Amino acid sequence: MEVIGVGMGRTGTLSLKHALERLGFGPCYHMVEIQREPERGRAWLDATEGRPVDWGEVFRGYRSTVDFPGRSFWRELTAYYPRAKVLLSVRDPRQWYESAMATIYNPANAAEPGPIDRAWRRRFRHDFGCAPEDGERVIAGFRAHTAAVQRTIPAGRLLTYEIGQGWEPLCAFLGVEVPGEPFPHLNDRSTYLPPGSAGFPLAGPAC
Repeated sequence: MEVIGVGMGRTGTLSLKHALERLGFGPCYHMVEIQREPERGRAWLDATEGRPVDWGEVFRGYRSTVDFPGRSFWRELTAYYPRAKVLLSVRDPRQWYESAMATIYNPANAAEPGPIDRAWRRRFRHDFGCAPEDGERVIAGFRAHTAAVQRTIPAGRLLTYEIGQGWEPLCAFLGVEVPGEPFPHLNDRSTYLPPGSAGFPLAGPAC
């Protein structure tokens, strides 16, 4: 594991997955991995419920991770992989919340019942202390998450990054050349992929 993405979903994480893979840090673990292989959800439910998890086994074969569920366990993963660089993707908190409510937090896009849905619901409550509909608390939780990462991870190990910045800061941080092609921009609100597609939505009220 060389890169640990700790940004919330809807901060450009699917674009980052493709960008990291293009830069040679793939495969990159993302929520789509669990959509394709639902059995992977069991390990995340174990972690959520406090049972031991072999992180090395969970991420066997992967060189990077972004999005949920990894970002919700950022403290554990950055400790387990002390040499991995940490990528904190961010955006304006209110714009982020509006996007999330229209997509991943929209009950119409709820995940199928199963281990990963149970893990998501419990981790949401753990991370935010409320239901998705409680906008002010969720936005405050987003800001608190950003501050906690920046406070905890040494500056030389961390890049706070907005997807609109493109290749240059990401490549400089990772020590690789800038590709001669446009930065990938995937899964914006207008092209959001619903459950059962190649996308990654998880939604529904936390409990």
